[in-house]
Amino acid sequence: MLALATAGFAVNFWAWALLSPLGPRFKDSIDLSSFEQSLLVAVPVVVGSLGRIPVGALTDRFGGRVMFPIVSAATIVPVLYLGLAGHSSLAALLVGGFFLGIGGTAFAVGVPLVNAWFPPERRGLAIGLFGAGMGGTAISALTTVKLVDAHSMSTPFLITATVLAGYALTAALLLRDAPGRTVPTEPLTRRLATTARLGITWQASALYAVAFGGYVAFSVYLPTYLKTGYGLSQTDAANRMAGFVLLAVAMRPVGGWLSDRLGPARVLAGTMAVVVAGALAQSFTPDLAPVGTIAFLAMAAALGAGSGATFALVALLTPADQVGSVTGVVGAAGGLGGFLPPLVMGSLYGEYGTYAAGLALLAIVAAAALAYTLTGVRTAAEDGGREQSGGRPRGPRPADTAA
Repeated sequence: MLALATAGFAVNFWAWALLSPLGPRFKDSIDLSSFEQSLLVAVPVVVGSLGRIPVGALTDRFGGRVMFPIVSAATIVPVLYLGLAGHSSLAALLVGGFFLGIGGTAFAVGVPLVNAWFPPERRGLAIGLFGAGMGGTAISALTTVKLVDAHSMSTPFLITATVLAGYALTAALLLRDAPGRTVPTEPLTRRLATTARLGITWQASALYAVAFGGYVAFSVYLPTYLKTGYGLSQTDAANRMAGFVLLAVAMRPVGGWLSDRLGPARVLAGTMAVVVAGALAQSFTPDLAPVGTIAFLAMAAALGAGSGATFALVALLTPADQVGSVTGVVGAAGGLGGFLPPLVMGSLYGEYGTYAAGLALLAIVAAAALAYTLTGVRTAAEDGGREQSGGRPRGPRPADTAA
């Protein structure tokens, strides 16, 4: 079930990221400004992020067995539209990109499904392994431009739609929810209201907005950054972005595994410190070899591990029947965290001709997240989630395993 869920996450994220590698091409072919190009790649991110809130709550109610095939099948429609008709104007691309955001909601389906299959002491690693499915964005980065150059604009979209259809059918036939899964009985609106009152919802949201938001922002904007700031070719920039993504993907289960052993608060603190250092170094726009490359790879590793650690924290402190709802809100925060930076970077570059200020802002935000981790988040972990469970500890104190 973990393997099936991870495959579904990867396939849907592949679809979700189809527009990003083509951003520079669309900028040239339909004469987009820097801001319009940033908006084009950001729209699927924000829609996919906000959509995780209802999709996560629906997954709590109906289970991943129902929701994964639905989300995968629904994503086929915008993929086909963009490949066959929706790439000739900014308006058409924005419409297609809006509905392409459906693919981004798959994350909120997979986390509660995987979480229910594993005992608490193994959930950090399990959810981290599932999170490696975000490597679907690397598939897009490595193949989209090459397929367009070798064949036609519609080719990568048609291939992705076919894979989505195959996965939707496979999931409908083989995917299963964990035996004894806790099914909430309250209405959707009441469950979302309850989720909003949980402390872990907002603690994890703040951290995920930085960790996963930073990953998303770089995965969608790095090709543009490298092409504009360093003069790299579109293919070279896309390949380097794929390397960034693959390292972040590989480090996500590592972050979950370390959280199972050291506690998520310690892992999060370490990763945020690395992001601060990497963003500060890159804000001076050093040469790519070696300083710029080291800075970006260090941030990729830290953002991936931090994303895994955040959901280890969610698995540790969230009541079982609310994991989907909390995941939806936290996942939305992470996606929204990736929505704003490309717009900010595009606007700042258009105004000043440099990306330095945008990277300095990332360093400041990561420093704030580091301070929050060392104070409020660590305290919540040590308190064992009493606030989340109405003052009654849920089993063993998380202080035994958390920082």
